[in-house]
Amino acid sequence: MRAAYDVVIIGGAAIGAATAFFLTRQPGFTGSILVLEKDPGYTQCSTTLSLASIRQQFSTPVNVEASKFGAEFIKSAPELFGERGELSFREQGYLVLAGPAGEAALRANHELQISLGADNALLTPADMRARFPWLATEGVTLGCLGLSGEGWFDPHALLNLYIAEAKGGGAEFASAEAIGFDMHAGKVAGVRLATGETIACGAAVNASGIHADTVAGWAGLSVPVEPRKRIVYVFDCREKAALEGAPLLFDPSGVYCRPEGQYFLCGLSPPEGEDPPCDDFEITHHWFDEVIWPTLAHRVPLFEAIKPVNAWAGHYAYNTLDQNALLGPLPEVANLYFANGFSGHGVQQSPAVGRGIAELIAQGKYVTLDLSDLTTERLLTGRAVREANVY
Repeated sequence: MRAAYDVVIIGGAAIGAATAFFLTRQPGFTGSILVLEKDPGYTQCSTTLSLASIRQQFSTPVNVEASKFGAEFIKSAPELFGERGELSFREQGYLVLAGPAGEAALRANHELQISLGADNALLTPADMRARFPWLATEGVTLGCLGLSGEGWFDPHALLNLYIAEAKGGGAEFASAEAIGFDMHAGKVAGVRLATGETIACGAAVNASGIHADTVAGWAGLSVPVEPRKRIVYVFDCREKAALEGAPLLFDPSGVYCRPEGQYFLCGLSPPEGEDPPCDDFEITHHWFDEVIWPTLAHRVPLFEAIKPVNAWAGHYAYNTLDQNALLGPLPEVANLYFANGFSGHGVQQSPAVGRGIAELIAQGKYVTLDLSDLTTERLLTGRAVREANVY
């Protein structure tokens, strides 16, 4: 590491690495870039512990647009980057189910998504049974199926692509822990490391995931981002052949399930009142036995006979204001760029956000996709951008 860089990025997982990657490709930008990551094996980061799913079935235009670009990037990566760009994209769609209480919202969201170019279709219960004979539609009045641009991919491969391409463009990555800022005249002048070193910088990016508020505090700021634990359960099913090519299924109860190789992944976000800030990795098995499995067995009768084989925990960097990303600087510290609070959408939105933050730094504005609805400045007014489809 040198003693000074034009841009220092704190957090080297999907968002930080994508920002570095797109910065190296910004027209006219020739500045030096350093990415700091305290967990170089990425063993506990949200990126590698995520489901790495991508969808356009959101309720806010900016999220639809951001994930549309994410899908385009992922699909084009093999052509753009060769073998390094093979991200194992399984374009099998989301099937979001609604009962009577959620039908109107599903229709409205579908109309928005279609108007923005998403490729999905509304299905009646009869339509769904014809397409997916294994599905029980009791209590379901409508479904929305992603026909293209939705599915899941390899998050490790995407992260490695960002890192390799960013390094190829001149960015540096360091296994180091940032512990504070040096401030001068209301700006970040340097990043202090646990080693005792200080790296001078012209701008800093807070891409620190669940630690976003801690990093903001180094500059005397605060963001409403908390760690919320999410557990993914893995199970085997005796009749898996009948479910070949199944989409990610999202039940009206909130339980989700999708194929993963020879197994299936599933989970459920806890109710808001039972979802405190939490940064441990402990597994709660009764949640699967008492809530998730019975729901899955009701919706997919083939799942009555399954065998749990594994589970892991990761974390959402949860924005308590409105469950949407916080992007860009706050007026008090103009050279500290936030890219935080994705609430489970960070990996899929990393191409759009990485490009957007890079444009803000290099050109002072969004150029290719306007992400200004997600500005951090809404924290000053309390203006929420509500996303109804937080899974």
